[in-house]
Amino acid sequence: MSSVAASRAPSLGEILLLGSLTAFGAVTIDLYLPTLPAIARDYGVSDAAVQLTMSTFLVGMAVGQLFFGPLSDRIGRRPAILLGCGVYVLASIGCALAPTIEALVAGRFFQALGCCAAMVTCRAIVRDRYDHSESARIFSLLMLVLAIAPLLAPTLGGWIAAVAGWHAVFAVFIIVGLAIALAVALRLEESRSDATARAAADGSVLTAYALLLRQRRLIGYLLVGAANGATLFSYIAGSPDLVINIWGFSASEFGLIFAVIAVGVVGSSQINRALLRRFTPDQVLGAASIGAALAGLVLLASALLDAPLALLFPALFVALSSNGLIAANASAGALNVDPLRAGAISGLMGGISFAVGALASAAAAAVHDGTARPMAANICIALLMAAAAYHGLAKPR
Repeated sequence: MSSVAASRAPSLGEILLLGSLTAFGAVTIDLYLPTLPAIARDYGVSDAAVQLTMSTFLVGMAVGQLFFGPLSDRIGRRPAILLGCGVYVLASIGCALAPTIEALVAGRFFQALGCCAAMVTCRAIVRDRYDHSESARIFSLLMLVLAIAPLLAPTLGGWIAAVAGWHAVFAVFIIVGLAIALAVALRLEESRSDATARAAADGSVLTAYALLLRQRRLIGYLLVGAANGATLFSYIAGSPDLVINIWGFSASEFGLIFAVIAVGVVGSSQINRALLRRFTPDQVLGAASIGAALAGLVLLASALLDAPLALLFPALFVALSSNGLIAANASAGALNVDPLRAGAISGLMGGISFAVGALASAAAAAVHDGTARPMAANICIALLMAAAAYHGLAKPR
């Protein structure tokens, strides 16, 4: 066990490796999306049945982070990631050979359990190695790597499925899992400190979570991150219907619009890096949460008044782009509350974010009315909640 000096600047190789761990889940989602129609045809099932493979994957991501986060505190960051990669590779093999849609659904659940180990542990590694302000800058930098997934993975997955069939996509997943395991084994130094190991050994996972959830500031940061993330979940779930069916764009134009939003999120995350040279993460987060809430109100007003697309889309762009100014600072703030339990905190962050995101997506679907209003309301409410959670709970007194 070792503790890496917090003052050391990250190398390009380290950023790429941490970025790969962060994007592991996103790649596993986005590369798979184009295969859904072919899977439905091969198994002779409805589109709704195939959608279960996505829903189950998200459940696995939420549950897995709650497990692997504290596990990485107890056994170390490297062993937790390697264990997750092993589960991921075996699950990918099972998915490729799945004889029924039910078997594929189960395989996707375990695939999610495996890949989320890398994601949740990566956040803890960043906090192990860097202080509050520097970790916020690193999280913003990692978003550059994370952004590549939604921009390239769906196209690549569609090409692989068209050339070699949907089973080949799972062969790619097997290769990715093995490659990440090899990179971790050869290039990633253990970052968990002896103090973290002792703290994890002193109690159970439930005890660790109980201690953490007594801390007001941590709950505030967790709610900020979850509510802010719910805006993207709402958009991702509802954007195909909104852009194609309501706004009338083609499927190819939808891809371009999706990319524009992604660029906005990544761009604001890099603005965040620049701001952190002059301001603390909490100062940026406090101002950004208020600005995002105002953008959400403008978006909702535009939707309720049936404003033209020339006004509605910029409001949507600004509201969603605020994610880049909030997510990294909320994550860094949460992990700074109790650095000795960074893995458990990371697990809470991931599990709560996915749970709130799933609820937000379901709520938008339940009140769908063929307009942009449900999505706008979802995003506005989430951003107002994020601002309230920060200023009411997380803000240093």
